[in-house]
Amino acid sequence: MNGRPSFLENIPVVTRNLLYVNIIMFVASLINPTFMQDTFAMAFPLSTQFRWWQPVTHLFMHANFMHIFFNMYSLVMFGMVVERALGTKKFIWFYLITGFGAVLLHTGVEFLEVHSLLQEYPGMDPQYIYNSIPGVLGASGAVYGVLVGFAMLYPHAKLTLIFPPITLDAKWWVIIFIGIELVTGITGTQMGVAHFAHLGGALFGWLLIRYWRKTGKLYR
Repeated sequence: MNGRPSFLENIPVVTRNLLYVNIIMFVASLINPTFMQDTFAMAFPLSTQFRWWQPVTHLFMHANFMHIFFNMYSLVMFGMVVERALGTKKFIWFYLITGFGAVLLHTGVEFLEVHSLLQEYPGMDPQYIYNSIPGVLGASGAVYGVLVGFAMLYPHAKLTLIFPPITLDAKWWVIIFIGIELVTGITGTQMGVAHFAHLGGALFGWLLIRYWRKTGKLYR
């Protein structure tokens, strides 16, 4: 006699497996943090630490428990809805492309900052600067893409924050979050957070949903 499916069994296959891979990578990072971060986090492309696989593997790396908890909570809450709407194959491409878009914008901003620094201090060793840029890691960029996808598919879905307990339509929450990321990214008021990666994921999520809608391929 079959019982009810468990909570994990109710999560669509791609979202569930993304959750598993992130947890496995996080546990491995607890065991050997130096190796995992040096090997799988996204280093600056001109750094000697850069490896070709890092634009993908950085999506499965997290700095600490709260980092992975909030990313995976958001992925499960919104990813399972978006996956069911788009379908399994389209969702995995959506997730990977938004994750790549996140690191693309983040890296593009880093290139501009490095160029500006070298212009200001022409005597500095460029390689020293490249190697000094902190690596980026985390699923946040792709998760922002998923949040935008959810808001575009279900703009009037009501979402309530835990604190403060304010309820708004999904589209307004996403606009607020993106506005905060843009302001903090430009002003640099919250250091250590890859704000432009979040914005890149959101941008590519918006572009993909918009493209699929325009071409009539959103639900095909």
